[in-house]
Amino acid sequence: MSLAPSIPVPRSRFNTLPLAIGLFCLLWSYAFVAGKIGVTHCPPLILLAARFSLAGILILGATLIRGDSWSLSWRDAAIFAVLGIANNALYLGLGYTGLQSVSAGLGGLIVSANPVFTAALAALLLGEGMTWRKAGGLLLGVIGVTAIVWHRLSVGTDSWHGIVFTLASLASIVLGTILFKLLAPKGSLWIGNGVQNLAAGIVLTPVALTFADVHAIDVTPSLIGAFAFLVLGGSILAYWLWFHLLKVCGATAASAYHFLMPPLGMLFAFLVLGEHVEARDLLGIIPVALGIYLVTRPAKSLSSKLLPSKAAS
Repeated sequence: MSLAPSIPVPRSRFNTLPLAIGLFCLLWSYAFVAGKIGVTHCPPLILLAARFSLAGILILGATLIRGDSWSLSWRDAAIFAVLGIANNALYLGLGYTGLQSVSAGLGGLIVSANPVFTAALAALLLGEGMTWRKAGGLLLGVIGVTAIVWHRLSVGTDSWHGIVFTLASLASIVLGTILFKLLAPKGSLWIGNGVQNLAAGIVLTPVALTFADVHAIDVTPSLIGAFAFLVLGGSILAYWLWFHLLKVCGATAASAYHFLMPPLGMLFAFLVLGEHVEARDLLGIIPVALGIYLVTRPAKSLSSKLLPSKAAS
């Protein structure tokens, strides 16, 4: 009695996208806690200058060792350098200065509202559509952040000047995002990230050495661990995952994951730093998360489902 030959069943490939999304959210939200630890043992400008310089050297050095070709024109390299000043030097320079007198949870919450304000400016400056849904999301984001900030100020948990620095940090990353869309640099985003980091390190180093006290550095295991995470986990791995998500999911879907950062940031700040979290703060997260979701959720046009695509005609 002969048996029929078995038909090989193709194995399903493991989907790594959920893992990449989860790891990105964890790294990005924990960076605020690591930054808070870092600035308690080291002046923020010195910490950032060292972080950006080392990250830029590691990224570009790895590119050189692997033999990858340089894919940036002089124009694109200059654009990435300018973006490094906005997205790295100003954004984190102001943000880390604010972290000296605000909690890591609040700092993460304020900065995580950047997709909402980016969408508003993109509608004004780039001609991107602003629907009632997006406008409502923008309003919810502003209400949520304002409620939490007002509550923190009223109970004296965070200082007003620290919050001002954090809001200026938010404005810097929004500006950097708009500049990226306006200038549209081409070439490898990985190499561009190296240029951004190195440019930010070069700009911040003389400022840090001029205005910061080197003797104020307290070298502890906590500082070393936080610095290692910020370089490897923040500036290198998290940004690589971010670029991967942009490529796989698209900008709109990828940016929607930022609504997970406020609760994760507050959770990490509570577990690692022991920061107090009140129920009112958690309630304020709800309109922020809903607002960011409404702004970043892709609109599904009924007409696009019913009418044939113009490109096909």
